[in-house]
Amino acid sequence: MKKTALNRVVALLLASSALAFSQFALAHAHLKTPVPADKAVVEGSPQNLTLTFTEDVEPAFSGVEVLNAQNQPVAVEKAKLNDKQHDQLIVPISKPLPSGQYQVNWHVLSVDGHKTKGSYAFSVK
Repeated sequence: MKKTALNRVVALLLASSALAFSQFALAHAHLKTPVPADKAVVEGSPQNLTLTFTEDVEPAFSGVEVLNAQNQPVAVEKAKLNDKQHDQLIVPISKPLPSGQYQVNWHVLSVDGHKTKGSYAFSVK
C-alpha cells in the first residue's frame, strides 16, 4: 500500500514537471508564419517580408538579415513591428530581388525576455 502511494507521488511530480517545462518552452517567440513561406518559389520579388511569431516581440532587439545564393547580404530596411499585430515584423526590401534563392536569418526578443533565432529559405523565379 505504501508503494502505491509513493508511485502516485512520483507520477504526480513527473506530470507537474512536464507541465511546467512545456509552459516554459511555450514562452519563447517562434516563427509561426513567414511570407514568403519557407521553401516557397515566388513569381516576382516581394516588396517586403512578413514574419509572424507565436508571441509579441520587441522590435528594438529583433532583426532580420537576407542573404543571396552567394551568401552575400541583400539590402533590406530595418524590421518594423506591425502597429496592429505586435507578434509580426515587416521587413521592407530596398531593391527588387533578382531570380535566385534567398536565406532569411532572424532573431527576436519576445516581450517576456526570451531570445530565439532561426532561418528559412525561399526562391524568386
